[in-house]
Amino acid sequence: MSIVWTFDRLTGIGGFDTTIEGAPTLIDTPAGKAVLFDGANDVIYVANHPLAGAAAFTVEAVFRPDGGVFEQRWLHLAEADPVNGDAQSPRTLFEIRVVENAWYLDAFTTGPGYNTALVVPEKTFPVGRWYAVQQTFDGKIYRAYVDGVLQAEAPVDYKPQAGGRTSIGMRINKATPFHGAVHSARFTPRALAVSEFAGLPAGL
Repeated sequence: MSIVWTFDRLTGIGGFDTTIEGAPTLIDTPAGKAVLFDGANDVIYVANHPLAGAAAFTVEAVFRPDGGVFEQRWLHLAEADPVNGDAQSPRTLFEIRVVENAWYLDAFTTGPGYNTALVVPEKTFPVGRWYAVQQTFDGKIYRAYVDGVLQAEAPVDYKPQAGGRTSIGMRINKATPFHGAVHSARFTPRALAVSEFAGLPAGL
């Protein structure tokens, strides 16, 4: 069963407690509302780690990068860690790297015994457009995709992550803010085949 978060609101995302910092705003798109982040102060926190306990997973998200600084983290799923802080706890996330008017994907997961980034700087895409990005783990191999096209893969000795929270638009510890918009995210506790990816909504 997949969990879908649609960013057509600023409260109650996914049915969970939601906290806002800065001033993220709702915008209209051909596929409904999305949340726009300013690349400086805007972040949304959701009191849930939607893949807690999953031994395999797929994370899909629809977003529009609008340029800005080089390093931007825009979807951060973190295990709660009252001692060391969520930013350093087991986590799974999407980042981008912006180079002039293009970007490339950085998918990342880390925890006890594993620390893997999937990033290929040579595979760049224009900013200012909507994309569907995906990452999967099938029990052995961790993979990252842009619009269903494989970007990189690597074996990972992944351990299921515990409950925690999620940030959208910025790293959980308020670093590396994102400049752009996020439309939706889907979380599935198994590795989907490319043919099962939701892809871009109609109109985007």
